[in-house]
Amino acid sequence: MCKPCLGSKFSLLGKVSNIFMKRKSEVERCSHPQKKMLKQFSASMVRRLSSFHHDGVFRVHPSVSQALAETRPVVALESTIVTHGMPYPHNLSTAREVEAIVRARGATPATVGVIEGRVHVGLSAEELDFLARCGDAVKVSRRDLPFVVSQGLSGGTTVSATMIAAQRAGISVFVTGGIGGVHRDGENSLDVSADLTELGRTAIAVVSAGVKSILDIGRTLEFLETQGVCVATYGASQDFPAFFSPQSGFNSPYRVGDPDVAARLIESALTLGVRSGVLIAVPIPQEHAAAGQEIENAIRTAVAEASTKGITGRDVTPYLLHRVNQMTQGKSLQANMALIRNNAEIGSQIACALSKRLKRRKSQKVAQSKQSSSNIVVIGGINVDFIAKGKTKTLEFGQTNPGSVFQSCGGVGRNIADCLSRLGHQPTFISATGADSHSDAVFNYCKHMNTSGVMKLEDQSTATYCAVITESGELGLGLGDMDIHRQITEQYVSQFEKQLLSSSLVCLDGNIPTSTIDYVCSLAKNHNINVWFEPTDSDKARKPFQSDAWKSLSYVSPNLAELCAMNKALGLQVPEVLPNSLQQVLSLAAALARPLLEHLHCLVVTLGENGVLVCGEHQAGSVNLKLRKQKKTRTLCAVHYPALSVAARETVNVSGAGDSLAGALMAGIIQDRESDACVRMGLLAARMSLASPHPIAPVLTAHSVDPDCLQNHSWAKPAFMWIG
Repeated sequence: MCKPCLGSKFSLLGKVSNIFMKRKSEVERCSHPQKKMLKQFSASMVRRLSSFHHDGVFRVHPSVSQALAETRPVVALESTIVTHGMPYPHNLSTAREVEAIVRARGATPATVGVIEGRVHVGLSAEELDFLARCGDAVKVSRRDLPFVVSQGLSGGTTVSATMIAAQRAGISVFVTGGIGGVHRDGENSLDVSADLTELGRTAIAVVSAGVKSILDIGRTLEFLETQGVCVATYGASQDFPAFFSPQSGFNSPYRVGDPDVAARLIESALTLGVRSGVLIAVPIPQEHAAAGQEIENAIRTAVAEASTKGITGRDVTPYLLHRVNQMTQGKSLQANMALIRNNAEIGSQIACALSKRLKRRKSQKVAQSKQSSSNIVVIGGINVDFIAKGKTKTLEFGQTNPGSVFQSCGGVGRNIADCLSRLGHQPTFISATGADSHSDAVFNYCKHMNTSGVMKLEDQSTATYCAVITESGELGLGLGDMDIHRQITEQYVSQFEKQLLSSSLVCLDGNIPTSTIDYVCSLAKNHNINVWFEPTDSDKARKPFQSDAWKSLSYVSPNLAELCAMNKALGLQVPEVLPNSLQQVLSLAAALARPLLEHLHCLVVTLGENGVLVCGEHQAGSVNLKLRKQKKTRTLCAVHYPALSVAARETVNVSGAGDSLAGALMAGIIQDRESDACVRMGLLAARMSLASPHPIAPVLTAHSVDPDCLQNHSWAKPAFMWIG
């Protein structure tokens, strides 16, 4: 191509207006047959220049930049297939078709090429057309990049150069026809493709049809192993494909059966930071593999011809492709195009699956960031629990019953703070213990929690609780020594007023003194703080309701007996005998919740084996559990969620199920999750608690109670009812 044309065309990528005017006459005088194309290309560049993001020699098309910014799937494509792989116009039509396949599968194509010394990640229609027609384009590998850029040349990028550009742009999946490899007699000639070493040092997933049979496939796989490249065949077989043939006689180390499995592999490689690539080898479609033997025979003949003619180095592959296409009367070209289309199809599916996984991980990081910055305060008791479980159906009082005894850390406040801590939060926990051996055990067990707000008092005993439960897991008898909870006074808690005023949510355990509850409620009233009250029995449930303090609460989580006690404290009528049938229980709970919701934001009524009834403001067919910003007139409803089934023999400890439910519910609310997801998180946490000897299961994690992470789990449909 003549110099005036090149100068005029690419001057538009710099200081457009001045240089364009200076070079315009040169374009007009140029007699090169591509003059018209170049003039159109230049005009297009003027229009598009402002929309391209570039960093030095790298330019990323805006569609690619936007997709990457939004974590949408992007597929990198090489351009040597355009400049050196096929004759015009087959090269252009194939490139356009491959890009169309990528788009149709929901991904953004990013064809990589070098134009006038600039590496473009994503090509416009005009740029792709230019490369397809460019007769003197350079075949650009890693080795050639510095020279081509320094001389302002144009060319098509090979696998290695495309990998470099794709990684620079932040693209993780690259689709090509086939990669280079170790040439036959490579142990003597040292003719090894740069594609292999690039795979060993660039963290890109390359989707290809394996390597051509003209290469030494066994040594190629050995070389990839030495480079630390993870190789996996895609599909039902572990056979490593040989481009035109689905089998090469060698096996890949691994196999991935579908896009999601491949995406998990790529995500793992990225997460590990191993800095080497992943090769996904995709066999050619069976209907196009039939001509494989004919093509293989032609390849052998072409290899012999190349050797006789002294063709070596980078000229070998183009010569072989041309001769094989001649000898097979175009069958090799058709097969080549078919496998490229197939690779684009599968590569796009993998990119989409990877995008979903990366989006999920990104959202989890955002949630974790919100969790770490969210300020939660839990005020309540710490107990050392002794859980005695009988081994017979009935317990005989007045005599020794066979059973087992287990010691653990408990206390309603501690349990909720423990649950929140295991779900990614770090609440400030305010409590009190004695200075005794039980206290040492508590602090040792609670190392994962923020216990800076727990005071240690001399001459006081750490609270202890003993529960005797039946073989089926029901509570038979409970005894508690909890006098130290009286020391969690208003004066002590007021030392944490700064944390209280900046908190997203404050949780109060019903074991703390009434004066402390009133103090926190007064802060909530004056500073619009969301407060969750967790009653522990019917007597303690009344504490906030002995004054107007309860009107400053946002969330309350009683059982039915505690809900009755709350109503009774307000002078409201309650039934003397609680109903037995589920429908009557739900109707009563909803009726008792109605007067409290005049001021409360939400009531979570726990019903044991019957699940939970959530009552509050109606929003989109459910109850609005999101943190309350202000009080307002609302339409009220209730939603019943059945409990998750737990076999009696699996029930180990019932003491922490309600606290696990409450803690996980709070975690979901702080994470701004939908109401159904919040409740399901709570139900999952409660089920895990029942099966653990500890009140809060030590294996509890954010992942273990995330409903989105449970596959094939059948949830019982919640029952909806209006309550006002």
